[in-house]
Amino acid sequence: MGVRLVSAGSPQRTAADPRNRGGGVHRVILSRFNEPPGGYARRVPTPVIPTHSDSLRVCFVSMHTSPASPPGAGDAGGMNVVELAQALALARCGHQVDLVTRRQSPQDPEHRELVPGVVLHHLDAGPATPLPKSVIDEHIDQFSAGLAGLGHFDLYHSHHWMSGMAALPVARSAGVRHVQSFHSVAAPSGSSLDAGEPPESPRRVPGEAQVATASDAVVAISAAEARTVIERCGADPDRVHIISPGVDHELFRPRRAGEVDWTPPGGAGRNGFLAFAGRLQPLKGADLAIAALAGIDPAIRPRLVVAGEASQDFADYPDQLRRAVAESGLSDDVEFCGPLPRPELAQMLRSARLALVPSYSETFGLIALEAQASGVPVVAACAGGLREAVAHAETGYLVDSRDPAVWSRVLTGLLAEPDRLTRLGQVARVHALRFDWLWTARRLAECYREVLAQ
Repeated sequence: MGVRLVSAGSPQRTAADPRNRGGGVHRVILSRFNEPPGGYARRVPTPVIPTHSDSLRVCFVSMHTSPASPPGAGDAGGMNVVELAQALALARCGHQVDLVTRRQSPQDPEHRELVPGVVLHHLDAGPATPLPKSVIDEHIDQFSAGLAGLGHFDLYHSHHWMSGMAALPVARSAGVRHVQSFHSVAAPSGSSLDAGEPPESPRRVPGEAQVATASDAVVAISAAEARTVIERCGADPDRVHIISPGVDHELFRPRRAGEVDWTPPGGAGRNGFLAFAGRLQPLKGADLAIAALAGIDPAIRPRLVVAGEASQDFADYPDQLRRAVAESGLSDDVEFCGPLPRPELAQMLRSARLALVPSYSETFGLIALEAQASGVPVVAACAGGLREAVAHAETGYLVDSRDPAVWSRVLTGLLAEPDRLTRLGQVARVHALRFDWLWTARRLAECYREVLAQ
């Protein structure tokens, strides 16, 4: 059936609405995998537990980062959350999922069962130590050889381009189907960060094109990502499936009456705090969050809590951010707390006044969804999948500018109206309830069966 590109505009949206930016076309609708009708009122159907004969054994390949790694640390981020959550949900639906990654420590076990139906494998590919993404692809052949020795799978599903480069020849040799998810696509040479992250390796851009065109299907997390892999990587639109992510509604939830707020080590301050969570690299725009904070009147200025750390490829970036904080006179207003465990991240989000997602580019922006599930409005860049994750003026605001003064004005306006923040947060929670991991797993299984039937 494939994908069909249609205009995202509606009679309620004006030309100035930031959701209508991006070339005028930014919604990709896949008829068989489109969201069920009902909008906010939709209830996720009870998953059908397959019989033994219907069960699939799927190999999730994630070469450069382990799905079990905490997001916000090193190269771990939204992809890790999505991959692990998909695997766990598929297992709840009766399928077997084998997660395969590169050994990064001598202590990493060869095999480890995470839950019944989900096994994590560590393969030797290069030294057993964390490596920059810019050099991991040098070990693709060794990883591919280890992957071939794991036995039979019904289907391989690779996450990120280098995983596809490793798994695709193994799948072809075994006569098995291969599905590709990118999670991010490299920006073309010479382009700005708005186009995506820079390629870590000269092999990345041609590698993305190869796995996009040679795979039996591509699973995109958003319409924005689908459009990118079609237009930039040459993926066949008839093989692109859009399957939105879910969110853990029990972990990421609003603060309950009487519940003690999470407080950063340096204190929340008299005006509370704003939350930024993500990898510390230029693409994520933490520098814009800092500059926007500086433009808020000190009388009403909240603190800014930055949760996350840099990967080896951007090891110097946190120091750049700290210098920007000092130069802006914000040393008492910005706190870097490092990556947080998922339960503590959830506590931080539901205790924040606003969540900031100033990324140059996002395939979806899972942290925005997690913040909304926590009942917290989001102020995000009008970029990529964030247009789909955030309902503009309903659950937060999309800012179609990277001018810090514009961001300061948006934040100031929201902070001055606490009742408005409350209303946005209430709708944000309802919006986030539309996204469910079991629903995602059922759509993935349908995609797999369609591919296997080809």
